[in-house]
Amino acid sequence: MATVNRKTRTAGRTTPKTHEGAPARRIDRTQELERSVMACLLWENTFYESGIDIAERIKDLVERVDPIEVATIAIRARNEMYLRHVPLLLVRELARRTIGSTHPNLVGNTLNMVIQRADELTEFLAIYWKDGRQPLSAQVKRGLALAFTKFDAYQLAKYNRDGAVRLKDVLFLCHAKPKDETQAAIWKQLVDGTLPTPDTWETTISGSKGEGKREHWTRLIQEKRLGGLALLRNLRNMEQAGVDAGLIRGALAGHSFKRVLPFRFVSAARHAPRFEAQIDAGFLRVCGQAPRLPGKTLVVIDVSGSMYG
Repeated sequence: MATVNRKTRTAGRTTPKTHEGAPARRIDRTQELERSVMACLLWENTFYESGIDIAERIKDLVERVDPIEVATIAIRARNEMYLRHVPLLLVRELARRTIGSTHPNLVGNTLNMVIQRADELTEFLAIYWKDGRQPLSAQVKRGLALAFTKFDAYQLAKYNRDGAVRLKDVLFLCHAKPKDETQAAIWKQLVDGTLPTPDTWETTISGSKGEGKREHWTRLIQEKRLGGLALLRNLRNMEQAGVDAGLIRGALAGHSFKRVLPFRFVSAARHAPRFEAQIDAGFLRVCGQAPRLPGKTLVVIDVSGSMYG
């Protein structure tokens, strides 16, 4: 009888590879989730992966990573990376898990923390029902109710848009309780459709033509009514409307551009090259606000094809 008591070579774990086949460092599931999330504009394609594939990987990892770690990543993605949609997806997938007995308020508290704009109330429900309409869990209702009380009349009116889900739908579903009589009156206006039209740049510019646009853009700049992203996005519109170039340069020079992501500056410079120097200076100011890394830092610029695809 042949013996089976022989030494065998144990097969080692395969070395992970990059998309181009080069050796890659092995990371754990929490690290993989963090890397997938922190550079994710949800459902947007990248050079190597489709937006759908990235979202599915994130969903799969949420099932496998400790719930506290998932919540921490969601909050960091919103507060530090200024991402809006992927934190909502993380909370939605966290709500699928049966964690009520071990983490009774985690979903509700995390949802409340990542919702920082009124339209994120409706965006979350759109994500929640993306695969089919279903009842909201108690924790999701709690998180939405807590978040709803953050917003004043201006914020609710600004983001009270027509869509599959509207703000008043969220209010009815989560049964939020107003903080005081003033908020109760605002919510009644929301339900009745009588909230005053907010004085935003969108409403101001949409109703103006010709010389009026130049005057309105000028007023918005002088009154510092434009946020950083709105300023960058509308540089070419202001230029075409005949707004004084010196006024625009002054606005760019004086803006902090808080929460504006780096690629927005690149896009602005491409569309309004006349202001590239001021856009670049603004970008460098944002970089200067980032916390300094300890030790020495090596800057490597990737100019391969995948950076342009």
